[in-house]
Amino acid sequence: MNQDNEKFDVLIVGGGVVGTALLYTLSRYSDIKNICLIEKYSDFGLVNSASYNNSQTLHFGDIETNYSIEKARSVKRMADMVMRYVEQEKDAPGSEKLFSKYSKMVLAVGKEQVEGLRKRYPPFSELFPKLRMIEREEIGRIEPRVLDGRDPDQEILALVTEDGYTIDFKRLCHSFVDNALKKNPLLSINLQTKMLKISKTGDHYTIVTSKGEMKASVVVIAAGGHSLMYAKSLGYGKNLSILSMAGSFYTGPKVLNGKVYTIQQPKLPFAAIHGDPEVHSADVTRFGPTAKPIFQLERHNFPSFREYWKTFGLGLSPVISLSKIIFDRILFAYVFMNFLYDLPYIGRRLFIKEVRKIVPSLKLSELMFARGIGGTRPQIVNNTTRKLELGEARLTGDNIIISITPSPGASTCLGNAYSDASKIVEFLGNKHKFDKEAFEKDLF
Repeated sequence: MNQDNEKFDVLIVGGGVVGTALLYTLSRYSDIKNICLIEKYSDFGLVNSASYNNSQTLHFGDIETNYSIEKARSVKRMADMVMRYVEQEKDAPGSEKLFSKYSKMVLAVGKEQVEGLRKRYPPFSELFPKLRMIEREEIGRIEPRVLDGRDPDQEILALVTEDGYTIDFKRLCHSFVDNALKKNPLLSINLQTKMLKISKTGDHYTIVTSKGEMKASVVVIAAGGHSLMYAKSLGYGKNLSILSMAGSFYTGPKVLNGKVYTIQQPKLPFAAIHGDPEVHSADVTRFGPTAKPIFQLERHNFPSFREYWKTFGLGLSPVISLSKIIFDRILFAYVFMNFLYDLPYIGRRLFIKEVRKIVPSLKLSELMFARGIGGTRPQIVNNTTRKLELGEARLTGDNIIISITPSPGASTCLGNAYSDASKIVEFLGNKHKFDKEAFEKDLF
């Protein structure tokens, strides 16, 4: 569709779960009608939101042991919105496979981890009343294979809840778009439309796409790691770079009844190894993710190699920052091992040692490398502090919001849409209304 010379109130770049959540929120809860969404691929949710590119987990902060109580409180508030949305939509036509529910636990192994988990439990049990601390016997009742073959003298402890959600975030994208169109059939939805260039001209942005030129008063860029590339072209985020971390997975037979996480290493910003039932096939267990740096913004997309260097930046500063981060003793050892996990033959033999911390009796012959499974997460590098900035990254400029969203971006998509909708109304001179009360009534 050629949109030459058409001017929109709001233009959203990116058809993943973050962009489509905002499209839904604006369409249902605001009176802004002139909205456009562009997505470079032929369907929604084909990059980070695709089930083969992520762990399909709705993160609340209850079993993520790298979360502080403050972060868990914030993430829970927003993840609850997604939970309420999918529960409301579960009986809608086409939503049968939107999500599955399983128990989930975080498993502490060894004296040090057990003591740490015991100390962690009291404040988190107040925030998560359904979270229980369980000992060996009950762990075995819920997850028999976690005990099968384990040294009876090895100390173990777990926190468990029955409220574990496995979500097909690609289907969630479609649900958001379908419901947005029901509320506003005049939405301009443009698939296979890539943004080539963006510039600010007077009171609007000019967006050159693969299908023509568009104009918009407000722009929201929700394009993963590519967002920083566009931000830098506008003069934002000049002190930032991206460390692209690619995650791979292994699969095995059904050995778990629910999700089982291991304890997060405190200094590492990457998810601890865990086992999950596949969202569409409970007979398959997915183990991972591994994590290794790659010089691409999208895995399996070789043209994104060139785009990666546009986000990385020129000069010594980003090189020094990345070197300082990568050659940290703990992180370097972690990255080196994760490179080995992806190698043929030896990778499986090394990785099974990690998997056996969860399922001690799993056979090597049962563990297979999941080819084509695993995406990329853009970790933000601050070239001023020479450190990784953990969690989500967002830049707000002159009538523009730029979302560079690593985990738990999908879990917080509606919470961020709520905040962004308020900001967009402000950008538009408060000429429109965002019905916060209706949003809160439905999803808080």
